[in-house]
Amino acid sequence: MKNFKTVVLASVLALLANSAMADAAHPKIGFSIDDLRLERWARDRDYFTAAAEQLGAKVYVQSADANEQRQISQIENLISRGVDVIVIVPFNATVLNNVVAEAKKAGVKVLSYDRLILNADIDAYISFDNEKVGEMQASGVLNAQPKGNYFLLGGAPTDNNAKILREGQMKILQPAIDKGDIKIVGQQWVKEWNPTEALSIIENALTANSNKIDGIVASNDATAGGAIQALAAQKLAGKVPISGQDADLAAVKRVIAGTQTMTVYKPLKLLASEAAKLSVQLVRNEKPTYNSQYDNGSKKVDSILLKPTPLTKDNIDVLIDDGFYTKAQIAGK
Repeated sequence: MKNFKTVVLASVLALLANSAMADAAHPKIGFSIDDLRLERWARDRDYFTAAAEQLGAKVYVQSADANEQRQISQIENLISRGVDVIVIVPFNATVLNNVVAEAKKAGVKVLSYDRLILNADIDAYISFDNEKVGEMQASGVLNAQPKGNYFLLGGAPTDNNAKILREGQMKILQPAIDKGDIKIVGQQWVKEWNPTEALSIIENALTANSNKIDGIVASNDATAGGAIQALAAQKLAGKVPISGQDADLAAVKRVIAGTQTMTVYKPLKLLASEAAKLSVQLVRNEKPTYNSQYDNGSKKVDSILLKPTPLTKDNIDVLIDDGFYTKAQIAGK
């Protein structure tokens, strides 16, 4: 009887081991995205899924459509579906601690993608160096207009990246402020990175300053687009330097046309591919190569930070060389 029990136990353990090996060989990855209605995140999804599938993984994608409660419910759904790791682009970085705790309790690894989840026990974070992005944005505007009145158009207040970008921007701007070369005449965060809200903010800023705004440090291309609409209405588009980031196609066309001074290109294929690799490594208990750590309020999170590229008219061909856009796309009206 004892031998029989031993054999049964050994068989069960072998089955469990084989099951674990099968999971590791073909991990199930949940990808919870802030808002797939934005061009940027649709690209991330496609690149990530392709890279993960090449590594033998299966990806389940959910879009929160900029709704924090929906994102929490979707993450709970992914946990119940038995995924091995959940990759999260948080809509609101501050509200996910409970659902992350649920994931960890269920043995699910959690990777924060592009935006850092705050006050939660996440396993890792991957993004571009957003402080460096902020420095590039401020430098782009400052090089074009080293003196005058500046307006700071921030990102979403719920997005931790918006604050990191501002830190980078101020590193560049503060010396010019201290010298009296530039004056910050206003600064505002833009809810949900919404271009319509950015348009309204800059309309009001132009009115309040009798159109005397000489530079706008905008934290992404969507908000830059809204700001440029407001400038165009006052016949100031192309006269007031303005930054961005993401290399959205509309923004690239504005850079070529001269109404947007620069954008920051973050090779999304690189980010998504590295994130897919990192996700699989976490499931397989392999040791990823981290190059940084971020304190998210709960712990020091092991992080991989990738290098961004500032884009102006002069180096726009980088996008074609990388296969990010075709020449026809950039030239198209």
